[in-house]
Amino acid sequence: MSDNKQLSVHAFVVPVTPFQQNCSIIWCTETMKGAVIDPGGDIQSILDAIKKYNISIEKILITHAHLDHAGATAELSRILNVHIEGPHKDDMFLIESLEEQGKKYNFSPAESFKTSRFLEGGDEVKIGNQIFGVRHCPGHTPGHVIFFHEETKLAAVGDVLFQGSIGRSDLPRGNHQQLVDSIVNELWPLGDEMRFIPGHGPMSTFGNERLTNPYVSDFALGIDREVNEALKKQEETRE
Repeated sequence: MSDNKQLSVHAFVVPVTPFQQNCSIIWCTETMKGAVIDPGGDIQSILDAIKKYNISIEKILITHAHLDHAGATAELSRILNVHIEGPHKDDMFLIESLEEQGKKYNFSPAESFKTSRFLEGGDEVKIGNQIFGVRHCPGHTPGHVIFFHEETKLAAVGDVLFQGSIGRSDLPRGNHQQLVDSIVNELWPLGDEMRFIPGHGPMSTFGNERLTNPYVSDFALGIDREVNEALKKQEETRE
């Protein structure tokens, strides 16, 4: 993603923690100002990537407050002297339990953090001169949010959706049906062309997952896309 000089937004993924979570560094190519999304750990690796691309980090964005996504948030915000935005307020119980999560999984010491702004669906966040949309996508956690950039068709979706899979819903306050609803109602409307960085594993597109994902493909969910498109066109004609 960071090779196309015409894109207004570039991204670089740094796998962090023993869970190999995809911490993303996303920046505006016009200003070289950027954000770190989900710094779960391995702070030095994140700092090395920031230095490599000569990015001026202006904020940290959090999709949800599980340890592998948010464990190093407080420390990194102090090192970079930047504020934190996200997740949704319904993940507050996870933010408060980060130290406990760290002990449970034998991670590097983690601590809770204070966000400067809880996010809601429909909010926007600014990175340099670029505007990213926010969608609230509960199911994996109740306060999970995702970020997307319409112009470059790029999204960071945390643990909502993966290539060929979906997030776990058997963790505290997870809900499988809510997760599926979030994917269908919040992600799919962003378009088949939307590329996404998942919390773990390789990138994919929403269109590819609608065709092939065994959990949320149109076939798996019994969705007839041709019928839906016809109904949509009828509604547009009436308007």
